Amino acid sequence: MAVDAVDSVSRTHDPVVSTPYGAVRGRYEDGVAVFRGIPYAAPPFGARRFRPPVPPEPWDGVRDAGEFGPTPPKPPYSEAYARLLADPVVPGDDCLNLNVWTPEPGPGARLPVMVWIHGGALTRGSSAVPVYDGHAFARDGVVLVSINYRLGVEGYGLFPDAPPNAGLRDQLAALEWVRESIARFGGDPDRVTVFGESAGAISIGALLASPRAQGLFRRAVLQSGPPEASERDKVRRMVRRMATRLKVPATARAFAAVDRALLLRTQADVARLSSPVLGGPAFGIVVDGDLVPRDPMEALLEGGAGGAPDVELLLGWTSEEYRLWLAPGGLLERVDRLGPVALAGAMARCRCGHEVPRGYRAIHPRAGTADLVGQMVTDHLLRVPLHRLADARPPRTPAYVYEFAWPSNVPGLGACHALELGFVFDTVQVPQAAQLAGPGAPQELADAMHAAWVRFAVEGDPGWQAWDASHPVRIFGAGAPHTVLGPRDRELALWDAESGRPGAPLSSPESTPSPRPRRPRRVVAVRPSSWPPLPPRAGGGRAQP
Repeated sequence: MAVDAVDSVSRTHDPVVSTPYGAVRGRYEDGVAVFRGIPYAAPPFGARRFRPPVPPEPWDGVRDAGEFGPTPPKPPYSEAYARLLADPVVPGDDCLNLNVWTPEPGPGARLPVMVWIHGGALTRGSSAVPVYDGHAFARDGVVLVSINYRLGVEGYGLFPDAPPNAGLRDQLAALEWVRESIARFGGDPDRVTVFGESAGAISIGALLASPRAQGLFRRAVLQSGPPEASERDKVRRMVRRMATRLKVPATARAFAAVDRALLLRTQADVARLSSPVLGGPAFGIVVDGDLVPRDPMEALLEGGAGGAPDVELLLGWTSEEYRLWLAPGGLLERVDRLGPVALAGAMARCRCGHEVPRGYRAIHPRAGTADLVGQMVTDHLLRVPLHRLADARPPRTPAYVYEFAWPSNVPGLGACHALELGFVFDTVQVPQAAQLAGPGAPQELADAMHAAWVRFAVEGDPGWQAWDASHPVRIFGAGAPHTVLGPRDRELALWDAESGRPGAPLSSPESTPSPRPRRPRRVVAVRPSSWPPLPPRAGGGRAQP
């Protein structure tokens, strides 16, 4: 039976809060009430394997919520990535769970809420990663929720006998739990901000465009991930390759009968050569006619009800996203050695003509092949779609754009993918953040970036100029944060010219949005500049305070 009382006054006892399914007991940690491992859906195994989530079974008494709950099944990172990215494993079936950090556990507080959706290529990661600790957000007056969702073939396998996008359906169920329950933890269900990085940001893009998610959040932050849908055949190929190795039919029923550890090993083997730069089969969100009725980017660019016109956006990337994809496995050096062959591969990956790499070479004459390839692919897959998403926002609902430019102290990583996370969460001092950032990450940069995310959740304005025709981008790098106008305009002008060719895609190869009229972009001359494209005046941008 649920317990209706909450210990929101005395901090000498563990806090107890009721949920729709039963009461949970958290812990006070440094003045913040923390609840971990709260189930928002039933374990997705047995008869529920590969099926949409269903509510958890109610429980009697008070459930302990002092430790992280089980993490969804996932293969481990390779040795090279495991040195950089923490990914703890908590065994158990009850993996559809979430965590709450709150400064005031009680229904009267009505504090802003932030819901974190982790990245990991939809195959790895969890809410238990120490970098995602929510204490700093709660310290600063925000209720922080982090969630687990099904990954890999369990969450994004495409089968003829099961609905697609199970992992995205998990995320929707978690947001519905937040809508129904978060007031009891001190949150305001009408002031919810969803934020996510990489696959988490791609997920948020799909939720933004989903009619079923309307009204569940007011603001959204997309970090290093654009709205997109994967080609269904690309996802099917992953499942078929797994089925061939397992010697079973490519059906949910057959996969459910396979030993879970064997399934993960097979998934890891099949996905070994997939990466954002290399492409290849991968698990992804697909258009399903239900939760994802159409390509998310297409819906958001066209606007209207399907474009989430009332949701305020914060969008951004890191300066050298590609270095996390290429540096750990030694691909940077191999791409440099391949030279013209690598550039030809990048052209195929981006479906572009010779004019694009020629333009990049003219802008960055001293860059190596790996840097040119990495920036081309990053711009095509990430920055171009996010620029166009910002362009498409209605004037009443502003968008804000940032770039994270501080280079890691780990040799070769630069300002790579995922490096900003410790700064956003203000957890740069935890050992797991140092795996990626190296020693001596600047606390003052974490203070500034974390404060901007909090301010966006509280006010809808992170503290700099909203996106307009001048393309203001907030730079978080060495020195004080500052705004630059159009720092990527010269490179992006190349893609604007390319998209005018018949059949050229507007965003990533995985999505096929219809052409739309674009706002006029300032004419930008292609001229040499320094490499990398930051500090602030690089790319022809004009610095502002």
